[in-house]
Amino acid sequence: MVKHKSNPKDDNLITQNKKARHDYAISDTYEAGMVLTGTEIKSLRDRRVNLKDGFVQVRNGEAWLMNVHISEYAQGNQFNHDPLRNRKLLLHKKQIKQLGNDTKDKGVTIVPLKMYIKDGFAKVLIGVATGKHEYDKREDIKKRDQKRQIDRVLKHY
Repeated sequence: MVKHKSNPKDDNLITQNKKARHDYAISDTYEAGMVLTGTEIKSLRDRRVNLKDGFVQVRNGEAWLMNVHISEYAQGNQFNHDPLRNRKLLLHKKQIKQLGNDTKDKGVTIVPLKMYIKDGFAKVLIGVATGKHEYDKREDIKKRDQKRQIDRVLKHY
């Protein structure tokens, strides 16, 4: 009997922003570390995170994760963190410069896609995104349904 190993990234996945891929066309992705406090990492490991309204802003040569809600740690005391505080992202200078240049274009934003634990460190996958129109969203749904039907038919042969 052969046991299959599951993907280690799936085991360590904390949360995923599925709505981002629906609302935006993602062109580039970057993996970034985050500067967190002790109670934030504990809440993160409990999967008490919401990426839905989050975005990344580049200011003064630093990248900041904004509007991401990490709930307060249940066993925390008066030193608990603010759930909506801005968190600094850890990226290389070249990457930050590239992100800054990308966001100068109209309609381009940077959104968090996934948050996970890698080698004991919390990481966030961010994507350079442009907004989709309503007709683009409908087209994507139509293509996905057609692919599903084709796969269903081919499965029986």
